[in-house]
Amino acid sequence: MRRMLIHAGAVALAAELNDGPTADALWAALPIEGRANRWGDEIYFDIPVTAREEPSARTEMAVGEVAYWPPGSAFCIFFGPTPVSHGSEPRAYSPVNPVGRVDGDATRFRGVSQGAPVSLTRAETE
Repeated sequence: MRRMLIHAGAVALAAELNDGPTADALWAALPIEGRANRWGDEIYFDIPVTAREEPSARTEMAVGEVAYWPPGSAFCIFFGPTPVSHGSEPRAYSPVNPVGRVDGDATRFRGVSQGAPVSLTRAETE
């Protein structure tokens, strides 16, 4: 099991990564730092990972899912509706590669403002 810590502003939550080529590339690139961009109830930021759209890529997401957006080389955290949502569920602008899921209440990321520092690091395993 591969776990990482997401620190965004004053919010810190762990996430578990899926198996797959994009998640593998993300894991290899850790630690990563950036600045939060907000798009509705989504945080995204550029990361030094390049990956193609995987067969499992999709736009319909669940609260707490984390993903990689191939056109923007960006890490995305979904925690509620975005401007292209059709209801209360998150929706990506275009297909993203799901790479994992946040442990705990992902809606806490609503308190993170545009431009806040964000970091992704490997979590210590027990």
